[in-house]
Amino acid sequence: MPSPLPEPRHAARVAGSYLLPLLEAAAARSVPAAELERGAGLAAGALWPLPETLPADDYVRLLEVGARLAGDAHFGLHVGERFKLGTYSVYGLILLSCRDFGHAFEQTMRYEQLAHDLGRSALHTADGLARYTWHSHYDAGQRHLADSVFAGIRVFGNWLAGLTLPPAQLELSHAGAGRDGDAEYLRVLGALPRFGAPANVATFDAQLLAWPVPNADVSLYPVLQQHAEQLLALRARAGADIRVQVRGAIARKLAEGQVRLATIAEELKLSPRTLQRKLSEAGATFQQVLDQARFALAKDYLRQPGLSLVDIAFLLGYQEQSAFNHAFREWAGVNPGAYRERGIGTGGGTGGGTGTGAG
Repeated sequence: MPSPLPEPRHAARVAGSYLLPLLEAAAARSVPAAELERGAGLAAGALWPLPETLPADDYVRLLEVGARLAGDAHFGLHVGERFKLGTYSVYGLILLSCRDFGHAFEQTMRYEQLAHDLGRSALHTADGLARYTWHSHYDAGQRHLADSVFAGIRVFGNWLAGLTLPPAQLELSHAGAGRDGDAEYLRVLGALPRFGAPANVATFDAQLLAWPVPNADVSLYPVLQQHAEQLLALRARAGADIRVQVRGAIARKLAEGQVRLATIAEELKLSPRTLQRKLSEAGATFQQVLDQARFALAKDYLRQPGLSLVDIAFLLGYQEQSAFNHAFREWAGVNPGAYRERGIGTGGGTGGGTGTGAG
């Protein structure tokens, strides 16, 4: 059965501290924050003073704008060169409290979302090799994004180790900057990547994972981990809270007519733009929440034999039953009539497996 209502990736934001290296790299090339704001179509003052967070899409656009305004074909590499402990927020402090590099990679996979939601890390070991993969949330055309991430890992890793680490074998999914740019990749990354690869990967000797982190204060790790877990929980609650509020408002308004973003925003005493931003921060869109609310209500209504399918379509805000039938089939894999006839909606324990993604 299809899963038409997947949970979207959580919180499309970057922390203000993660934005700072980009601003510094641009300023070093005589491009002030105000010029970046104009070039990216952002409001004046959106970048400085440094915001607490910034939408991830804006950050990615700023990388491209910064490269263009600075005339810098390797802007992403130069942004990554400026990464430091504070860039990664509390997650950076956790890395500094790790006993070894294997522990640091484990913490990266758990807590990098506290710094940004641009992509996610994974690490696999086999046959004496470690394979670190960074799964970007953006397409391979965003060269400066991947370059900044891997340059940042290289620079911060060297700082964490207190020495220059052996270069990894690099594969990047973008097309590179042409042969004229090879020297800069070698300088910053320590090796020339293979471009046009299926994924963004760094492969290295797995023994490096056992290397200790010099000067690590491992006694701080439990305290920092507890704090990081609290921050993760707050993010999850914030996302759940706005989705719950929107779903409640949708349920109240559906029978009054077709529900739109503007009417729900008004119900919640928010501007449409603010509501969109809050949902984006929660990793959702208005249409996704609307579909989830309709699916949950539809299953409840189908348990009531006194309601016809026409009645249910009306209660869900559809002008025609055929539109409801089509949507329900997308959600549940069967049309609402078959769902009801099979007892899925009226039986005691048979309906639990049909609500995938609508909970």
